[in-house]
Parts: sequence; C-alpha cells; structure tokens
Amino acid sequence: MENNLASRLQHIAPFHVMELMKMAAALEAQGRHIIHMGIGEPDFTAPQPVIDAAARAMADGRLQYTSALGVPALREAISAYYQRVYGLQVPASRIIVTAGASAALLLACAALVQPGSEVLMPDPCYPCNRHFVAAFEGRAALVPSGPEHRFQLSNQMVRRHWTEATAGVLLASPSNPTGTSIAADELAKIIATVKEKGGFTIVDEIYQGLSYDAVPVSALSLDDDVVVINSFSKYFNMTGWRLGWLVVPERIVPQMEKLAQNLFICPSSVAQYAAIACFSDEAIAIYEQRKQEFRRRRDFIVPALRDLGFSVPVMPDGAFYVYADCSGLTDDADQFTRDLLNEAGVVLVPGLDFGPYTAHSYIRLSYATSMDNLQEAVARIAKFLKR
Repeated sequence: MENNLASRLQHIAPFHVMELMKMAAALEAQGRHIIHMGIGEPDFTAPQPVIDAAARAMADGRLQYTSALGVPALREAISAYYQRVYGLQVPASRIIVTAGASAALLLACAALVQPGSEVLMPDPCYPCNRHFVAAFEGRAALVPSGPEHRFQLSNQMVRRHWTEATAGVLLASPSNPTGTSIAADELAKIIATVKEKGGFTIVDEIYQGLSYDAVPVSALSLDDDVVVINSFSKYFNMTGWRLGWLVVPERIVPQMEKLAQNLFICPSSVAQYAAIACFSDEAIAIYEQRKQEFRRRRDFIVPALRDLGFSVPVMPDGAFYVYADCSGLTDDADQFTRDLLNEAGVVLVPGLDFGPYTAHSYIRLSYATSMDNLQEAVARIAKFLKR
C-alpha cells in the first residue's frame, strides 16, 4: 500500500505542535497540571443565542442537505454583517458558506492553483496555507518576512519575488502566528501589483473580528477581484462547528459551486442555522465583550514576556497570538518548548511549524486562555528560566 501513496504527500509536513500536544496529554495522564497556550482556539464557546438556535433547528427537523453555497438566510446575514462592520455592499450571491475556513481555502486553491505554479506567502505563516497549495500540486514560495515588515509581505517583496511560475499570493491579515495586520495602503498596492501581473489574491481574514488597535479594513473594500476567506471559529467562537465562508467575484461563483457540490455536498445544516444567530444584537454584544477580554490579556502578556527576556518586536494588533523572539534565551526554540513543557508544564509552539525563516528563534504563544492561567504561566516560565 505504501508504494501506492501519492507523491504530493512528500510536500505535506506534520504539525510539530501536535507532537507537543501528545506529550502534554501524556503528562496530564500522569496527573500533571499543564497550561495550554499552544492551540489557536478561543477558550470561549458559542454563546447561548447560538446554542438556542441550533436546538430550534434540530427540533424543527432542519437536518437535511442544504445548497452547496449555503443556507440563503445565512448568506444574507453575512452580507448584512459586511454592511454593518465595514460599510460594504457585498451581495449574498458572492458569499459561499463552507465547512470551516479550511474548506474555503481548499476550494480557493482547487479553483486557482495550477499544477507546478507558485503562490507567494510570507514566512512565517500558517502552515496549512502552504499545504493547501501543495495538495493541488502547486508550490508555496515562502518569502522571508521579518519584524521590519511586521512579518507580512510588502508590495516591494511581491514585485521582487514574482516569477514566470508565480500564479498569485496568499495573505492573512491579521496573521497566524504573528497577530499582525497588513496596512490598508500596502495591501492595496499588493492587490494592484498582483492584478497587473494577471495573478490572484487570496486574503485570509478569519481574525479580523479580533482587531484591537484600529478599525479593520477588508480587502473587499480595495478590489472586487480578491478572494476573501472568513470563519465562524475565532471571533464567533464556533471552532468545532466547522463553519466558514468565502467571498469571490460573481463570475466564478458557478465554478466554486461546482467544486463545493463535488467535494463537500454542503456545510453542516445545524451549524448554518445556528450561525444565523451570531449576527443578532445579543450575540454581537457578547462577542464584543469577549474581544475586550482578549485585548486585556494581550496587554498583560506582551510586557510580561518582555520582562522575562523574550523580545516582542511587533505588537500584535489582532488575533490572540504573540510571536516572540526567544533567541536571547535559547538557540533552539523547538528544544526550548519541549523543556518548558516537561519542566514547567507550559505549552508554547516553536517557530518550526510556521516556516524556516524564524524556525529556531521564535515561539508562538496563544493567549486564548484565562488570565489566571496566563499569570500562572508567567510565574512558571520565570522559575524555569532561573533554574
């Protein structure tokens, strides 16, 4: 059977963080108390209005297949959300509901990535992005992107690294693992350059609801030809419900629908009917309160990390991550996180997962946990560093 496995699997790397999670689970089985700051998952879950809506959908028997594009009422609710938050007129006909943002990215790559083509993305970036491209026999062209560029691509970098093989760019704003956003004027320049060269622009905006320092700007306000990804997992706290969406130019909706029908049939019907309640005034008020709690945690953990000897060269302005330089404490971030787990019972993620450029000198911390846990983690790390 091994001889029959597709060669593309050679380009799909395992998650190193999952190895840490297995180690953490083994320690917990021994009775150790572990503080998890590794996985990017809100510690908040779906609020009551969403749970109530799911229960009503089940009681009413709305459990059958839906359109591959999503329930019309949910697509309309997302359209209204763009008007409410961004002041944008995004027709529901351009919105495709998906089985999580991962399915949205898979659909986008299935539609746009040709075998052998290259897609520019920053290094560091979310590892699945390069694997989505590899799954359709393209190649992720990782561009080293340091703190001087906010760990993001710039227009100049896109121009410098564009080749005959380049098909487009895949960006995330705010980004996982860095929590940094691309300035609107720079993003506009990138989109214009890519358009000039006949390429595509995919922008992952799944963390835009968790933007702390400025009003977020969607790429949709800059150009109608971009493909935008979003999710109900982060701001809306619905990780296990597996629901997201993408916005595409009107002319390619039929092609996306054809792909969605064949690859997924449809997203979860219950999750879709529940998600309509996400946009109620009651639910939005809850999400905004939780967003302020995330901001409070960020404002605690960043200076605390700096006091411990980490460098945080760029203040994260969104998501719930801090990307911290640990080179003043270790020359091997991977071993550092393993030692920290075993000796202090704290899970952090080494830069290894996010690309080679910062693999050995950076760690990612998720502050999607309680303030009590963050304070205890800081105390444990301080003790670990004094050993």
